[in-house]
This record gives sequence, C-alpha cells and structure tokens, in this order.
Amino acid sequence: MAMTIGVHKVAMDSPGDTSGLEALIRSGEVDPGALIACIGKTEGNGGANDFTRRLASLSFQLMLSAYIGKERSEAIVFVWSGGTEGVLSPHATFFTRVDDDSVEPVPGEPGLAVSVQNTPDIPAEHIGRMPMVREVAKAVGKAMEDAGVSGPEQVHYVQVKGPLLTPAHLREAAAGGKELVTRDPNLSKGFARGAMALGVALALGEVQEERLSDEAINRDLSLCSGVASTSAGGEMTNCEIILMANTGKGRGPYAIGHAALKDAVDASGVYAAMKDAGLAFKQAPPAELQRQVAAVFAKAEASPDIRGWRTTMLSDADIHYERHARAAAGAVITSVVGSPAVFVSGGTEHQCPPGFAPIACIVRRGGA
Repeated sequence: MAMTIGVHKVAMDSPGDTSGLEALIRSGEVDPGALIACIGKTEGNGGANDFTRRLASLSFQLMLSAYIGKERSEAIVFVWSGGTEGVLSPHATFFTRVDDDSVEPVPGEPGLAVSVQNTPDIPAEHIGRMPMVREVAKAVGKAMEDAGVSGPEQVHYVQVKGPLLTPAHLREAAAGGKELVTRDPNLSKGFARGAMALGVALALGEVQEERLSDEAINRDLSLCSGVASTSAGGEMTNCEIILMANTGKGRGPYAIGHAALKDAVDASGVYAAMKDAGLAFKQAPPAELQRQVAAVFAKAEASPDIRGWRTTMLSDADIHYERHARAAAGAVITSVVGSPAVFVSGGTEHQCPPGFAPIACIVRRGGA
C-alpha cells in the first residue's frame, strides 16, 4: 500500500502550547485522524529531570483527544528534545500518513515514506544493555518492511526515543537486588542512547551482532549507525521508532536526505544533507531553496577543540556540554536553512563515527 506523508511544522510559545496544530486542524490543513508522529524541541534543560517533554506530550494528547479520542491520541508518537539554547526556536513538526494506492508517484523518484513502531516496555535492568539493542533492532526491521524499504541505502533517518533510569528505577532495583548499568540517571541517558543507536545499526546491517556486547556499549564507538538519532527521557517506558526513507511506497511532495557533521560548526555537512535530499545549488542555498526545506533533524557533538582551537565545552562546570554543542550547531544550521526552527539534540553515542554527528533534511521536491 502506498503512503502520502504530510509534514507540518508549528511554533510553540510554551511546552504546553498546542494552538499552532489546532489552528491547522480547524483550517482543514491537517486531518487529526492521519497524525502518526511528532518530533519537536522544548525549552527544557534536556536533562533526566526535564518535565517539559512530558508536559508537551500530555498537552497535545489532551487537545487531540477532543478530535480523535483519547486512545487514538495516545497512539501518536511524540519525540521531544529539551534545550533550545542560542537561536533554536521551540517548535513541533507533525507527520501525517494516508495509505492510498490511487495517488500517483513522482516518475522515477522515490518519495518520503514514514513508519512508526514501538518496542515492548524495557525493564530497568535492560536499559543501556543488549536486550534493549535487540528490541530496537526488531522494531526497526518492522518499520523497514512497513515503509517498503528494499535496501538500507534507502533509509535516511531513524529517530528512537526510549527510557532512561529514574530515581524510581533505582529504588526498585535496590529493593529487588537487580543490577543496573549505572546508578546515575543522567549518565544512564548516554547508555540508553548508545544501546538504541546500536539497535538501529544492527537492523540496517551497519554492525554485526557478534561484535556487540554489553561491554561494547558506549565504549567501542567505532560501532555506529550513520542514520540513527536517539534520545532518552524519564517519561518513557518503551522505545518509539520513527523511520524515514525514500521508497517506492512514498507519495506526495517530500524527500529526505542525510549526511554527517564533522563538528558543531560544519556548514558543509548541512549543505550535503540538503543536496542528498535533492536540492541543487553550488554555494550557499538561495532563499527560494531555503523555503523548500520542511524540516531538519541533527545531533550536536561536543568537542574539546574545534578546527585546532581549544574549547571549554567539556570542561565548563557551569553549562552542560550538550547545551554548548546544541547552541553552536543550531546557529550554524539556522544560518544555512534560514530558520531557527530546527531539531538539534545532544548526545551522539554510536551515532556516526566518533567526532561526527548525523543530520537529516526533508525537502519539498520541485518547490511544491
């Protein structure tokens, strides 16, 4: 069955602001029954105790329940990244999907296909370990089949959001005698992100399972995926997967491309992702091509030096290194695409080789 994907970006005045999406629903531009996923940025701290992510999900679910019912609204996957440092603007990008074979494809051009899948709940003792890797790999495999992926080269972005360890997990583990990967909730974010990224890499054949182990997670960073983007939050109990690919199932005006940022100020990597999605330009993209960019999703890698010059990203005790990196990468990406409503998330464990970070770009083909 073919699918037509819609991409709808709305501004947010606060983590609980749902007015932008509701206006699109009332105008008829968005069919709430076709919504499948949301990827957005909130002005939280991005840490283990960032309540803005849960608030944003709950706010949209409550609003949408009036249109499509509570059960259907809770089935929509919400992926939030806290932290809008620098010029980054709080926003949400919503995806709709209509399965219909009657829509004609763009001749010779695979279109954007999106599949949403979920894992079972991840027990606390499995977070950041091989059972989490395997569950994510299974779900990514299902997403590839649903999206009509015939080869891993068609996959350009796999967003995974899953659980980290919370204080409640620590209490339960202590009472039950269960061993956890760490007893630091903030440190558990990295282990969770790494395990989920390796799950993507395993499903896409980027790594072989015999090379994976609990000991390799967040240690052997040569094991990685070029298209995974993972986040962890205390609001999650399972892993939610949003896979994006260009396939023969994809209809509509959108296509996606990806590249790797070699550091937090790599404008050339942004250009490469735009060109991989189908935009053609020689130097900086002109305004008319910037307007064809529907969404950008990137990771930000902190580094002790940039282009041979020392930075304080990893030694600053006042500002977390992820906030430094998000601010820097967000400014560079904004300067290229012409909008600060871009998704930039911190933490690149097993997401591209060490020192690099993934970036994906959705564009409207032919200026549609």
